[in-house]
Amino acid sequence: QVQLVDSGGGLVQAGASLRLSCAVSGRTFSGYTMGWFRQAPGKEREFVAAASWSTSATYYVGDYADSVKGRFTISGDNAKNTVYLEMNNLKPEDTAVYYCATASSRSRSRGAYEYWGQGTQVTVSS
Repeated sequence: QVQLVDSGGGLVQAGASLRLSCAVSGRTFSGYTMGWFRQAPGKEREFVAAASWSTSATYYVGDYADSVKGRFTISGDNAKNTVYLEMNNLKPEDTAVYYCATASSRSRSRGAYEYWGQGTQVTVSS
């Protein structure tokens, strides 16, 4: 059974950085797409970023929402079977619950993602 565990959220000031982690069990992330979504109060869950990994997990094709491009970066540690979302220059509008998810192919659509983490709260104060 595939399980994803999100962690790393917290309360930070605007301009700070955070790194979210997504530990994968039940299969490796290599050869799959790992995505990050977020959901702010009263809003729909939205796409943030995704990485479609090679079967060797040595490279990936990244895709980022315009709102985070240049500030957020996906990376992965094959040995730990963990994917990360490095978030820099955080803004108050980045405040949300962040979820990692995995899909069989590259997509920005929530429906394409088969497994989801439980979410981790990120709060950015101004």
